[in-house]
Amino acid sequence: MSLRLVQELAGHDDRVWSVAWRPGGGPSVLASCSGDKTVRIWEHSPGASPSSATWVCKAVLDSAHTRTVRQCEWCPAGKLLATASFDSTLGMYEKIGTEISFIASFEGHENEVKSVAWNSSGSLLASCSRDKSVWIWEVLPGHEFECVSVLNGHSQDVKMVTWHPSRDILVSASYDNSIKVWAEDIDGDDWRCVQTLAAPGRGHTSTVWGISFNATGDRMVSCSDDLTLMVWDTSADCVSTSADGVAPWKHLTTISGYHDRTIFSVHWSRVNGLIASGAGDDCIRVFDELRDNVSTLPGEGLSYAMVLKQEKAHSSDVNCVRWHPKEPRLLASAGDDGVVKIWELVGGDLPLLSNESLPYDPHG
Repeated sequence: MSLRLVQELAGHDDRVWSVAWRPGGGPSVLASCSGDKTVRIWEHSPGASPSSATWVCKAVLDSAHTRTVRQCEWCPAGKLLATASFDSTLGMYEKIGTEISFIASFEGHENEVKSVAWNSSGSLLASCSRDKSVWIWEVLPGHEFECVSVLNGHSQDVKMVTWHPSRDILVSASYDNSIKVWAEDIDGDDWRCVQTLAAPGRGHTSTVWGISFNATGDRMVSCSDDLTLMVWDTSADCVSTSADGVAPWKHLTTISGYHDRTIFSVHWSRVNGLIASGAGDDCIRVFDELRDNVSTLPGEGLSYAMVLKQEKAHSSDVNCVRWHPKEPRLLASAGDDGVVKIWELVGGDLPLLSNESLPYDPHG
């Protein structure tokens, strides 16, 4: 199994922090955001082979921010694109037909906004910041967004937020080395932290940069400055069973010994079941679960192995890796070299999942 470079997408004038595939039908569309304060929209030629080098830049969005755009994410319907910026604001764009227009900017965070994520229904938006807080916004009619909760559980910069693929459970990753799990109170009045995944409970020992769920939401993978990936059992109902503050999400296994620099990004494909990582050593790695263990207990004997390593995937740090939400062999990456790359996975017997049953991937 190997990665073949399909096309290099150049145009940004600074490092590219993140990429996001647009959900829905039609030709593949990818958004990328950069230190050059812009978001670029790339589109694949309709009708062309998914692995063909026919990507073109359709738009440059530069209306929302005055500093670095750290992350961009499409809503589940593919009509709204949210952006998070170092200028302490969030931006919102709307796609109507072939046009994308800037429709809103909202404030609240007191420092750089690092990440933004939609829940599976598109009714809630989460953001996190260097100000140590996580905000939850409700999407209202008429392009209005109302903050419904400010979560202040982390002691340091919050690097990333993501939602469970089918439930309104929010997960955040931080410079304080922890992962926090948030859920709405039973009475619906506010949100609370139902669990903290951190050392010494077999958690990370340095900054947690990224988190990603698998297709069914019963497992989650995290990546860290401690050079490891950790896989977690997230199958339990941590909301109704955590009144005492101890929710039953559990560490399953640690993937270590493969990275020698900070792991900045991780993404669990909801189509092929593979885990991709991007790191400060300029490499992309792909991991798969070893399926020959004989244990019948869930999670027991679980292990993962690296199935490929793409050396010099970028000429500098790999900041983001994202699997295509429908095409099992397509992967996008972004790097400090200012370039977006489209890759095709070649060879291997991919463990394909059913597209029809896949929930929304907030980082697809």
